[in-house]
Amino acid sequence: MDQFGTLDNLLQEERVFRPLPQLVIEANVNPQELEAHRRMAGHDPLGYWEEAADELDWFKKWDQVLDDSDAPFYKWFPGSRCNIVYNCLDRHIETYNKNKLALIWEGEPGDSRKYTYFELYREVNRVANALRSLGIGKGDRIVIYMPPLPETVISMLAAAKIGAIHSVVFAGFSAKALRQRINDAQAKLVVTADGFYRNGQIMPLKETVDEALVGACADCVDSMIVVRRCKVGVDMTDGRDFWYEDLIRNERNISPTEVMDADDPLFLMYTSGTTGQPKGIVHSHAGYMVGVHRTLNHVFDIKPTDIFWCTADPGWVTGHSAVVYGPLMAGTTTLMYEGHPNYPQADRLWNIVAKYGVTIFYTAPTMIRMLMRFGIQYTRQHDLSSLRLLGSVGEPISPEAWIWLYKNIGRNECPVLDTWWQTETGMFMISPLPISLLKPGSVTKTLPGVEADIVDRDGNPVPAGKGGLLVLKRPWPAMMTGMWNDPDRYREYWEKIPGMYFAGDVARKDEDGYFWIQGRADDVLNIAGHRIGTAEMEAAFGAHRAVHECGVIGVPDTIKGEAAKAFIVVRPEVEPDDELIKDLKRHIRNELGPVAVIKSIEFRDNLPKTRSGKIMRRVLKAEELGHEIGDLTGLEDED
Repeated sequence: MDQFGTLDNLLQEERVFRPLPQLVIEANVNPQELEAHRRMAGHDPLGYWEEAADELDWFKKWDQVLDDSDAPFYKWFPGSRCNIVYNCLDRHIETYNKNKLALIWEGEPGDSRKYTYFELYREVNRVANALRSLGIGKGDRIVIYMPPLPETVISMLAAAKIGAIHSVVFAGFSAKALRQRINDAQAKLVVTADGFYRNGQIMPLKETVDEALVGACADCVDSMIVVRRCKVGVDMTDGRDFWYEDLIRNERNISPTEVMDADDPLFLMYTSGTTGQPKGIVHSHAGYMVGVHRTLNHVFDIKPTDIFWCTADPGWVTGHSAVVYGPLMAGTTTLMYEGHPNYPQADRLWNIVAKYGVTIFYTAPTMIRMLMRFGIQYTRQHDLSSLRLLGSVGEPISPEAWIWLYKNIGRNECPVLDTWWQTETGMFMISPLPISLLKPGSVTKTLPGVEADIVDRDGNPVPAGKGGLLVLKRPWPAMMTGMWNDPDRYREYWEKIPGMYFAGDVARKDEDGYFWIQGRADDVLNIAGHRIGTAEMEAAFGAHRAVHECGVIGVPDTIKGEAAKAFIVVRPEVEPDDELIKDLKRHIRNELGPVAVIKSIEFRDNLPKTRSGKIMRRVLKAEELGHEIGDLTGLEDED
């Protein structure tokens, strides 16, 4: 018996966990209703999503639910007029939600702020007016390079309220990565902070933006708004840079909400692909708000008394859908924390849960694995009895981590709802509900209105229990509506297996129809739930003076799930040594930021290639993991 009791023995079994009777009795969607939803979605999927749309407020209803005449460029609810911010804020201040807490925020030093729906509404209005005063209007792009602060949420909502398109960039990205995103979006304005607190230190941000704005993209950015978080000295450029507090101080707290067409873009989310250039995924107002609202409410069974805490950073799609837009549309209370989960010690998350009475806790397997290392001594120091539901997102969760979360955080009472979805899908796609039978490590079944399957490379379904490629067989409302200025890259999702959306994940489906996600099928690494392309990392290595060529693969990592290993051929005049390894790791951190975790670097005289000269990453991976390399003939055109 180990520290997890009989876990070693349990992991060799297939276990099924049943929900507590009280959860089923109190569920917003009971088993009979779920089955009715599935039947309706099966025979009338557009009727199902129309019913979901009727739960929200519209300035004008749609002419049709789905226009698929230009597939795969699907248009949801064409002819409608709406704005997601109206459903997040405006409608709530006309109801009993007006004085309910919308946002609870805690800073790493222990400071905190709270906003009711009415207070958040007025603050968003002030910022919306400030944006308009800076010349920002409908269709303009705003880059938000911010840590988890209230002003991050407020800036997102203010941008959407006036019809601008926001692109939130994770504050851990480097100046070069930020510059790429600003330049691609042709952003007119950047919102940032002087710095933020992380693991007891002040992390500067403004200077990174200043560095990013030196170069090709400097001409497109007219203004920068700076939040004074840490009160550290920063350089302010006259006429371009404005302190957030100064800018909004005299603005009115009433501001009109822009009326948007259904397919007007809401935000750009840059994500890594199999090429070196990040791709700007576009989500639009109407479909995104319908899909996110329906699936978040169903999966997390939102109650009027809930305190919803998703630990994701706003810079990722999980932060958009499960920290900002989803909870606010649902009229619940969303919680944000600024800092490191282990500061000042490894009980910080559990302290926050107990302090605010969190009822729903939604996090990533990486976080769970990190906290598992400290055992259960810290969990026992806090009263976690307020918790009702637990959730997992971002990467496959192992049965071991699932059991630890269920047993030590959920007290063997809270279901662990493992959700599968992507930046591209916008909403939950495969997930249990609180009433579902659960198998540790499985994301269970598709949600109503979603059709997924496991197929081979020709699109043929594979038998139960066999591994294959995860595909989606029909469109869904919150799907991305395109790739920013790059329709060909969008089409690729639908052309790899014609007529199906290629998710890029390897998975299997068991005899009960439960899905088990096994990892990425393409050249995209999933490091602590953050996607980064191998090509992007190889391009960064290639910019180093010592590197002749490079191949990057993903390797297992105990905490982060996956990390990167680089195989490098150095230039003839270079002698590889430990100092060069350190310098290369520093270089990658500077190029891409701390999200690019390099586990190890191996120097080689040459790399395996196809006859057309492409590096064969799968050969490197097979060698690294001790797998069979397989037949290498006929690989002239293999990527």
